[in-house]
Amino acid sequence: MEEVRASHILIKHEGSRRKASWKDPDGRVISTTTREVAAARLQSLREEVVSGRAHFSDLASVHSDCSSAKRGGDLGKFGRGQMQKPFEDATYALRVGEVSPLIDTDSGVHIILRTG
Repeated sequence: MEEVRASHILIKHEGSRRKASWKDPDGRVISTTTREVAAARLQSLREEVVSGRAHFSDLASVHSDCSSAKRGGDLGKFGRGQMQKPFEDATYALRVGEVSPLIDTDSGVHIILRTG
């Protein structure tokens, strides 16, 4: 089975299945964040990466609601069926080094950087 490697930045919002993160253990901020606000924040982070003004891993370390933030957003290698379908489909569609558009899953809104 072909595996891919990716990093991501996740911004959770009121519609996320788990309304807590390492940054917001009680979910107070996440529970009051709309999907639109989360998407706008993520879009501006994406523009910083794509324009070369910031490194993906640096932004992930500070802004991602996923515990992978400690690793600069790195999720390691994974194969088909291991991630939520929209995330998996988006990752497999990217070329190595490419950043995805915004991707919605049950966890929140993501941007994905395919690293391998």
